[in-house]
Amino acid sequence: MVDLEGRVVLITGASRGIGAAAARVFAGAGALVGVMARDAAAVDQLAAGIEGIAIAGDVARAADMDRAVAVLVERWGRLDVLVNNAGLIGPIADLAAADADEWGQAIDVNLKGVFHGMRAALPVMRVQGGGTILTVGSGAAHAPKEGWSAYCSSKAGAWMLTQALDHEARADGIRALSLSPGTVATDMQDTIRKSGINPVSRLDWSAHVPPEWPARALLWMAGPDADEFLGAEVSLRDEAIRRRIGLIG
Repeated sequence: MVDLEGRVVLITGASRGIGAAAARVFAGAGALVGVMARDAAAVDQLAAGIEGIAIAGDVARAADMDRAVAVLVERWGRLDVLVNNAGLIGPIADLAAADADEWGQAIDVNLKGVFHGMRAALPVMRVQGGGTILTVGSGAAHAPKEGWSAYCSSKAGAWMLTQALDHEARADGIRALSLSPGTVATDMQDTIRKSGINPVSRLDWSAHVPPEWPARALLWMAGPDADEFLGAEVSLRDEAIRRRIGLIG
C-alpha cells in the first residue's frame, strides 16, 4: 500500500460511489482527506467517519473549487493529491433529442469541473514543489456510445486536459494521470441499466467491478510505482494492472 501519512488529499464527487470509496482508502493510507460534493449531508457524514473535512460545493463553479482548495490549505498547509472524480452520465438520449441544458450540465461537471480542479490546485502544488492530479476518466473518451454524446465528449475532453496538464506542468513536479475504471457497480451504472440504451445497459450486474477497486487504483496511482503512466491512462480492464495493484491474484 502507498503510504500517504500526513499528505493532504481532495476528492470531488465524494458523496457516494468511487469518490466515497476513495476517501476511505486514502484515509486508511494515512492521508488527511477533504471530501467535496453538492450533497452536504453525505460529505458531512463521510468526513466524520474518516476524520476529514467536508466541503459542500459544485465543481462546475470555479469559485467552489477555489474555495475547496483554500479550505484545505488553511487547515493543513498544503495539497498533495487532487482526485477529479465528480461526474454525470446524463442526458442518455439520441443526440437530436437530448435536452440542451442537461447536455451542457454534463460538460460543466465532467469537463469544466476537471479544469476548475486543475486550475485551483496548480498554484499551490507548484509553490510546494509538486503534487499529483488524478482524473477519473472512461473508456467512453475513446469511442462513441449510443445515447452518450455528452458523456463521451466530456470524458474525451477531460482526457485531453490530463495530457495538456502533463505537457505544461510535469517539469514543475506535477504528476498528471487518468484512470479508466471500466464499468463500476455504482448509482451511475444503475442509471445506465435503467435507460436500456446501448450494450452497456444490458451487462449483467456481476460484470461491474466494486467501487473499492478504482479507489485502490487511485491510491496506487498517487505513489511512485505509477510514474511510468504520467500523462497517460491506467485502465482497470487490464488484468496486468489489476495484478500489479493487488486487486487479483
